[in-house]
Amino acid sequence: MKRSVLLASSVAVLLAPVSARAQHPAVDSTRMVVEGADFRVYDGIGGSRSFAEVVAAMADAEAVLVGETHDDVVGHGVETQLLVRSAQRVGALGDTAGAGRQVVLSMEMFERDVQYIVDEYLHGLITEDQFQKSARPWDRYDTDYRPMVEFARAHEIPVVAANAPRRYVNRVSRLGPGSLYALSDLARSYLPPLPYPGPSEAYTAQWNALMADMMKDAQGPAPDSAVPAEEATPEPPAEPRPEPEAEAPPPPVHDMSNALQAQALWDAAMGESVARALQEHLGALVIHYAGSFHVERGTGIPERVSDYRPGTRILTIVLTPAEDIDGWKKDEHEGLGDFVILTRKPPEVASGS
Repeated sequence: MKRSVLLASSVAVLLAPVSARAQHPAVDSTRMVVEGADFRVYDGIGGSRSFAEVVAAMADAEAVLVGETHDDVVGHGVETQLLVRSAQRVGALGDTAGAGRQVVLSMEMFERDVQYIVDEYLHGLITEDQFQKSARPWDRYDTDYRPMVEFARAHEIPVVAANAPRRYVNRVSRLGPGSLYALSDLARSYLPPLPYPGPSEAYTAQWNALMADMMKDAQGPAPDSAVPAEEATPEPPAEPRPEPEAEAPPPPVHDMSNALQAQALWDAAMGESVARALQEHLGALVIHYAGSFHVERGTGIPERVSDYRPGTRILTIVLTPAEDIDGWKKDEHEGLGDFVILTRKPPEVASGS
C-alpha cells in the first residue's frame, strides 16, 4: 500500500472577508461513519474486534497514537468518533466510574510555532477566520480536521500543535541535523532538545523498504513490446560519434540519509510534544493524530514518546483504507498497530478514477 512520507502542508486560501458561519459551515462533530459498513476493527494479528473495545483500551492508556492516511475521508470520521467517545468515557463528559481525566488532542497538522495561535482561538480571543489565516492549517482542514478542533473548543479540550516547523525539517533534509545548531534560541525552542534521537534500526529498515517501493513505482512497468520483433522496422545504423574529451561529472545525488533524519525530526518533535502534554496535564489521556508511517509497527513516534517519558502506557491505532474492509491481509496489515482499522475507500478511489 502506498503511503505518503514527506507530506506537503498548504495554507487555506481565503479570498474574501465573509462571515465565519458562511466561510466555515457547521460540521457535525460526530462525523458519523458506520462500523461494519464503513470500517471494520481488527487487533494487530487480524482478530475481529469492535469499536467499543478500542475505546475501552484507550481508557487504559496514557498516550493513544493514531496513524492515518491523510486523504482518507472515512478515517477522519473514525478519528473524530475516537475523540468524542474517549471524552465521553474518560473525560469531563463522562458519567462512568473514573470519569474526569483530562483529554488532550495532539495533532501533526499544526506546527509548534503556532501553538499560541491555537490557544488564542480555543480561548475565544480571536475569530476562526483569523485562526485559519494565521495557523497554517493543512489543505482540506474544514472537512478533515475542523470537526475535531471544534469539538475540542466546545468542550475545553486542549489542542497541541505537535509538529516541527516545516522550514526546519526542510533544513535538515538539505543540510543534515547538525545544521539546526545555527538557528536562534527562539527557533530552537520550537524543536525537541538537540541532538534529537535518530531513527532506530527497525525504523530505518521500514524507511528503506518504503523508499525501494517508491522507486519501483516511479520507474513503472517495463514497456510492453506490442509489435513482434520480426515485424518491427529496423533502425538505420547510427553514425559514429566522436569520443568526448572528458567524462561529464554525474548529477548530484540527494543525500537520503538526510531525508531519513528529517523524518526522524518529525517523529522526535511529535513524540516530545506528547510527552510534554502528559507532564503538563497529569493523569491525562493524550490522543495524537499523525500520518501512519510515524506510528506503524511501534516505531517512530512510539519510540520517541518512550524516550522522552519512559514507561508511558502507549496504545497504537492504525487506520488504513481498503477496497474490502473484510479482507484482512496478513502480509500487509499484521503488526501495524495494537488495533488496525480498515476503512472503506470511496468508489472513485477504489476504481482509480
